[in-house]
Amino acid sequence: MMDRLHDGAVPDVTELVGVGHGTGDGIDDASAQDGDEGRLLRVLTAPSRMTAPQWLMTAAVVLYVAYFTKRTIDLHHGLATASYDSALYDQGIWLLSRFDAPFVTMMGRNLFGDHASFILLFLVPVYWVFPAAGVMFFAQAAAIGAGAIPVFLYGRRRLGSEWYALVAGAAYLVHPAIGWTNLENFHPDAFLGVFVGFAIYGALERRWRVYVVFVVLALLVKEDASLVVVPLGCWVALRRDRRIGVLTILGSVAFMLVAMFLVMRSLVGVPTRNTWRIPFGGPRGVLDTAVTNPTELVDHLRGDGRPWYLFQMTAPFAWLFLRAPSVALISAVVLFTNVLSTFWYQYQIEYHYSLVAVPALSLGTVYAIGAVRDRVRLRRPGRIGADGGAVPVRGALVVVLGVAALVTSYLWAPMPWGRTPLYYGAPNSPLAVAARELMAEIPPDASVAAHYRLTPHLAHRREIYQFPTPFRVELYGPDDSLGGARLGRRAEGVEYVMLPTSRDARLIADWASIEAAFDVVDVNEYWVLYRRDRSVELPPGGYDAEPVDGSGG
Repeated sequence: MMDRLHDGAVPDVTELVGVGHGTGDGIDDASAQDGDEGRLLRVLTAPSRMTAPQWLMTAAVVLYVAYFTKRTIDLHHGLATASYDSALYDQGIWLLSRFDAPFVTMMGRNLFGDHASFILLFLVPVYWVFPAAGVMFFAQAAAIGAGAIPVFLYGRRRLGSEWYALVAGAAYLVHPAIGWTNLENFHPDAFLGVFVGFAIYGALERRWRVYVVFVVLALLVKEDASLVVVPLGCWVALRRDRRIGVLTILGSVAFMLVAMFLVMRSLVGVPTRNTWRIPFGGPRGVLDTAVTNPTELVDHLRGDGRPWYLFQMTAPFAWLFLRAPSVALISAVVLFTNVLSTFWYQYQIEYHYSLVAVPALSLGTVYAIGAVRDRVRLRRPGRIGADGGAVPVRGALVVVLGVAALVTSYLWAPMPWGRTPLYYGAPNSPLAVAARELMAEIPPDASVAAHYRLTPHLAHRREIYQFPTPFRVELYGPDDSLGGARLGRRAEGVEYVMLPTSRDARLIADWASIEAAFDVVDVNEYWVLYRRDRSVELPPGGYDAEPVDGSGG
């Protein structure tokens, strides 16, 4: 407890009296009871003992999850999701729920060869009961929304007020990167919102069981989760417990190496498919450039709007974390790699790469505000010892945080009160209704090639391709090197093709190359459904390639 006082924190009253959390206004009678009976009573009476800030924080999280679940499902049914990055996860999880190898035919790779996102295994049992894409979208919204909980839990002790903690938790929820991640199809990275948040919370509060559980869960999200877990381990080693911090660093690096060089390389032939995103030819090139031509590296880092990205990421916290920046710096490696990348999406606040940095920035802001004295007494000028009253400095900083969060959410976040025009999806639009009518005619076990807006609705099958694959390969295979090839066996096996009636020149050319082997099954104003005529061979085109599936088939 003394270490926490040295951090500038306000000690939790429960640490002083040795009882569980009550209302925050005093010691709860139920919490004084011992044994199973006391614990059961506390659980049963918990709602009646919740304070107003706790109710409001709970309501904010529930409303957030409900709002974004509804929006993403509406976007999905309005044909606003795509093969990348919705259908490929849906197909992979569905295959796992059927105890099949998760070879995702929309990208020609094993699900875990693309990224080692073992956290998706937790969704598999849900698919046994509810095999629907809505499971992914709800899980994503719930994981991101729940990221406000560790901010609130830490804030109420660190800031000495649940009302202050409520503002901090709400500031997390309205951060632009949080909302945009929710609307970007589906990404396992979304789980890092709550996992990283609780891992940092566990470290700050020395709740090591919580810390270990959520560090492990964070690592299961993706191989590059180490970019935030390793800095967290460094902070723990320096500020909390050296042994636990070192073990975190070593365990995180070991998991990353196993995921990349054992799991992913065995499935796709390379430990990562994203080395092309590193400028100057790779890590060695970055280091050489930093030493031999640092101005070139600086020009790269300040080019293409990258400083603006950093401004957008940090402005919602009014840069208050700079008062005591150590916790916020846990996000530094993630932010640096995003800014360093040549991949445009990584340094845009609208994409999921940004979410990973938000928990550390949020909790770092709470940590920094808590380092400031709650009140500062003023003395009247010219009168020694005269008390001029106390200024609530900490409260003023919380107000600044709340204002900054609201202003930046208005400017950049996909919120109802924001200035950004929002699309809420149109599930009952003529385009979507017409698509569902034709898709209903496709047998559930048929092999299908379809437009990228339709594949998310046809993903629960063993073979579903984003047209023109497999007739002319695009974005397919372990390294996307089969561009232009025809996957002979897979192309011959396609039974149905569904395309829009309105087509660009490339789509027209691709269809014309195989049209003779298909008959029209049904057509409406927006879509055409074709079925393979087995009496006609596919016309020759491109060059044939052996299918690469990694599934033993």
